[in-house]
Amino acid sequence: MRILGIDPGTGITGWGIVDKEYNRLQVVDYGCIRTEANTLNQRRLCEIYDAALLLLQEYQPDEMAIEELFYNRNSTTVISVGQARGVLILAAAQRGLQVFEYTPLQIKQAVTGYGKADKKQVQFMIKNMLGLTAVPKPDDAADALAVAVCHSNWQRANHWQGNAPAQTSNLV
Repeated sequence: MRILGIDPGTGITGWGIVDKEYNRLQVVDYGCIRTEANTLNQRRLCEIYDAALLLLQEYQPDEMAIEELFYNRNSTTVISVGQARGVLILAAAQRGLQVFEYTPLQIKQAVTGYGKADKKQVQFMIKNMLGLTAVPKPDDAADALAVAVCHSNWQRANHWQGNAPAQTSNLV
Protein backbone atom coordinates (compact mmCIF):
# COMPACT_ATOMS: atom_id res chain seq x y z
CA MET A 1 0.00 0.00 0.00
CA ARG A 2 1.25 3.46 -0.88
CA ILE A 3 0.41 6.29 1.53
CA LEU A 4 0.71 10.01 0.83
CA GLY A 5 1.15 12.04 4.01
CA ILE A 6 0.44 15.78 3.92
CA ASP A 7 1.41 18.60 6.28
CA PRO A 8 -0.74 21.40 4.85
CA GLY A 9 0.25 25.04 4.61
CA THR A 10 -0.21 27.96 2.28
CA GLY A 11 3.46 28.93 2.02
CA ILE A 12 4.87 25.42 2.40
CA THR A 13 2.95 22.16 2.15
CA GLY A 14 5.02 19.15 3.13
CA TRP A 15 4.43 15.81 1.47
CA GLY A 16 5.85 12.36 2.04
CA ILE A 17 5.18 9.05 0.37
CA VAL A 18 5.77 5.70 2.01
CA ASP A 19 5.14 2.19 0.82
CA LYS A 20 3.85 -0.22 3.41
CA GLU A 21 4.35 -3.92 2.97
CA TYR A 22 3.23 -5.95 5.97
CA ASN A 23 4.85 -4.14 8.92
CA ARG A 24 7.65 -2.60 6.88
CA LEU A 25 7.69 1.02 5.73
CA GLN A 26 9.89 2.34 2.95
CA VAL A 27 10.22 5.98 1.94
CA VAL A 28 9.46 6.52 -1.73
CA ASP A 29 9.99 10.29 -1.81
CA TYR A 30 9.27 13.49 0.07
CA GLY A 31 9.38 17.21 -0.47
CA CYS A 32 7.42 20.43 -0.34
CA ILE A 33 5.03 22.46 -2.41
CA ARG A 34 6.09 26.11 -2.07
CA THR A 35 4.18 29.24 -2.96
CA GLU A 36 5.39 32.83 -2.97
CA ALA A 37 4.26 35.03 -0.08
CA ASN A 38 3.51 38.08 -2.24
CA THR A 39 1.09 36.19 -4.49
CA LEU A 40 -2.70 36.44 -4.35
CA ASN A 41 -4.18 33.75 -2.12
CA GLN A 42 -6.34 32.38 -4.94
CA ARG A 43 -3.22 31.94 -7.08
CA ARG A 44 -1.42 30.17 -4.22
CA LEU A 45 -4.34 27.78 -3.77
CA CYS A 46 -4.29 27.01 -7.51
CA GLU A 47 -0.57 26.26 -7.31
CA ILE A 48 -1.09 23.93 -4.34
CA TYR A 49 -3.95 22.17 -6.11
CA ASP A 50 -2.02 21.76 -9.37
CA ALA A 51 1.06 20.46 -7.54
CA ALA A 52 -1.10 18.00 -5.58
CA LEU A 53 -2.59 16.67 -8.82
CA LEU A 54 0.93 16.13 -10.19
CA LEU A 55 1.97 14.27 -7.03
CA LEU A 56 -1.11 12.06 -7.20
CA GLN A 57 -0.51 11.32 -10.87
CA GLU A 58 3.21 10.62 -10.48
CA TYR A 59 3.14 8.48 -7.33
CA GLN A 60 -0.33 6.88 -7.53
CA PRO A 61 -0.94 6.59 -3.77
CA ASP A 62 -3.64 4.27 -2.47
CA GLU A 63 -4.62 6.53 0.44
CA MET A 64 -3.91 10.03 1.67
CA ALA A 65 -3.46 11.14 5.27
CA ILE A 66 -3.50 14.82 6.20
CA GLU A 67 -2.88 16.72 9.40
CA GLU A 68 -5.90 18.40 10.92
CA LEU A 69 -5.81 22.07 11.74
CA PHE A 70 -4.11 23.10 14.92
CA TYR A 71 -5.67 26.32 16.16
CA ASN A 72 -3.27 28.94 17.35
CA ARG A 73 -3.70 32.59 18.13
CA ASN A 74 -3.45 33.72 14.51
CA SER A 75 -6.90 33.21 12.97
CA THR A 76 -5.66 34.39 9.56
CA THR A 77 -3.18 31.51 9.47
CA VAL A 78 -5.86 29.02 10.47
CA ILE A 79 -8.14 30.20 7.68
CA SER A 80 -5.44 30.07 4.99
CA VAL A 81 -4.22 26.63 6.11
CA GLY A 82 -7.83 25.46 6.10
CA GLN A 83 -8.18 26.64 2.53
CA ALA A 84 -4.99 24.80 1.56
CA ARG A 85 -6.31 21.64 3.24
CA GLY A 86 -9.51 22.04 1.25
CA VAL A 87 -7.83 22.09 -2.15
CA LEU A 88 -5.57 19.17 -1.15
CA ILE A 89 -8.56 17.09 -0.04
CA LEU A 90 -10.42 18.08 -3.22
CA ALA A 91 -7.51 16.90 -5.39
CA ALA A 92 -7.48 13.53 -3.60
CA ALA A 93 -11.26 13.18 -3.73
CA GLN A 94 -11.28 13.82 -7.46
CA ARG A 95 -8.82 10.94 -7.85
CA GLY A 96 -11.07 8.68 -5.74
CA LEU A 97 -8.67 8.50 -2.80
CA GLN A 98 -9.96 8.08 0.70
CA VAL A 99 -8.58 10.82 2.95
CA PHE A 100 -7.78 10.23 6.61
CA GLU A 101 -7.29 13.11 9.03
CA TYR A 102 -5.14 13.09 12.16
CA THR A 103 -4.58 15.64 14.88
CA PRO A 104 -1.05 16.74 15.81
CA LEU A 105 -1.52 14.85 19.11
CA GLN A 106 -2.40 11.62 17.29
CA ILE A 107 0.59 12.00 14.96
CA LYS A 108 3.05 12.61 17.79
CA GLN A 109 1.59 9.71 19.78
CA ALA A 110 1.90 7.35 16.80
CA VAL A 111 5.48 8.33 16.01
CA THR A 112 7.03 8.88 19.44
CA GLY A 113 4.59 7.29 21.87
CA TYR A 114 4.12 10.69 23.53
CA GLY A 115 1.42 13.09 22.35
CA LYS A 116 3.27 16.18 23.54
CA ALA A 117 6.62 15.35 21.92
CA ASP A 118 8.51 18.27 20.46
CA LYS A 119 9.40 18.66 16.80
CA LYS A 120 12.98 17.39 17.27
CA GLN A 121 11.75 14.16 18.89
CA VAL A 122 9.34 13.54 16.03
CA GLN A 123 12.05 14.19 13.44
CA PHE A 124 14.51 11.90 15.23
CA MET A 125 11.97 9.08 15.31
CA ILE A 126 11.02 9.56 11.64
CA LYS A 127 14.69 9.36 10.66
CA ASN A 128 15.17 6.16 12.66
CA MET A 129 11.85 4.46 11.91
CA LEU A 130 12.26 4.96 8.17
CA GLY A 131 15.97 4.15 8.06
CA LEU A 132 16.98 7.55 6.69
CA THR A 133 20.54 8.83 6.89
CA ALA A 134 19.39 12.32 7.92
CA VAL A 135 16.29 14.11 9.14
CA PRO A 136 14.20 15.10 6.12
CA LYS A 137 14.39 18.80 5.29
CA PRO A 138 12.57 21.06 5.45
CA ASP A 139 10.66 20.29 8.65
CA ASP A 140 7.38 20.23 6.70
CA ALA A 141 8.55 17.17 4.74
CA ALA A 142 9.50 15.37 7.96
CA ASP A 143 6.08 16.27 9.38
CA ALA A 144 4.38 14.88 6.27
CA LEU A 145 6.26 11.59 6.64
CA ALA A 146 5.11 11.52 10.27
CA VAL A 147 1.50 11.85 9.07
CA ALA A 148 2.03 8.89 6.71
CA VAL A 149 3.60 6.82 9.52
CA CYS A 150 0.71 7.72 11.81
CA HIS A 151 -1.77 6.50 9.21
CA SER A 152 0.21 3.33 8.69
CA ASN A 153 0.10 2.63 12.44
CA TRP A 154 -3.61 3.42 12.63
CA GLN A 155 -4.33 1.24 9.65
CA ARG A 156 -2.42 -1.72 11.10
CA ALA A 157 -4.16 -1.46 14.48
CA ASN A 158 -7.61 -1.08 13.00
CA HIS A 159 -7.16 -3.77 10.35
CA TRP A 160 -6.69 -6.40 13.03
CA GLN A 161 -9.45 -5.03 15.23
CA GLY A 162 -11.89 -4.51 12.36
CA ASN A 163 -12.60 -0.94 13.47
CA ALA A 164 -14.05 1.69 11.19
CA PRO A 165 -11.91 4.78 10.54
CA ALA A 166 -12.22 7.34 13.31
CA GLN A 167 -12.15 10.25 10.90
CA THR A 168 -12.44 10.18 7.14
CA SER A 169 -13.61 12.63 4.57
CA ASN A 170 -16.67 11.68 2.57
CA LEU A 171 -15.88 11.17 -1.07
CA VAL A 172 -18.22 12.18 -3.85
